[in-house]
Amino acid sequence: MPRLWQAGLAEYDGMQGIAWEWQSIDGAMGKAPLARECVGPNPTDRGKKKGRKRSLLVDGRGVPLSLVASGANVHDVKLLAPTLDQTVLPRPDPDPEQAQHLCADAGYQGQSASQAVAARHYQPHIKGRKQEAEEKREQPGWRARRWVVERSHSWFNRYRKLLVSFEKTEASYIALLSLAAASISWRQTITIYG
Repeated sequence: MPRLWQAGLAEYDGMQGIAWEWQSIDGAMGKAPLARECVGPNPTDRGKKKGRKRSLLVDGRGVPLSLVASGANVHDVKLLAPTLDQTVLPRPDPDPEQAQHLCADAGYQGQSASQAVAARHYQPHIKGRKQEAEEKREQPGWRARRWVVERSHSWFNRYRKLLVSFEKTEASYIALLSLAAASISWRQTITIYG
């Protein structure tokens, strides 16, 4: 269990409260030239090089709640259930008065994704770019909530060690991702203090 990340999330939860109401999920790929575990052909370069993917679940403000690593060739839908199940802090039970919404892109459409989301009692908001563009055109000032996770991936990419993964083992890679998640959680707590 990544204790530093867990402690950062607990402090953030105590100061501001984790925004469980609106959560976002998405995956991001990166190069992994020396990896031996948790690696696969990267589809963005037609499988010529090895790569890794991180699947990230964030709260409504972009603070990481869960992450799962895999080879770059694993589809996001296959990582949906493990990512939703591995939150660092226990997820509160949703109820009709306090629903929990899950925002994702069109890559999470399909029966298996719908079943995984419904089994965990989320209200799904799975939309493609065209649908988001139409909503933005119809409602000026409207912003897609799923973009919060994209911003969180950019926070991870600021840790240059994660841009190209030279770790051979899955455990080393997960440890670095957890350290970055802990740092992001603590930074959000510090931001609250001013």
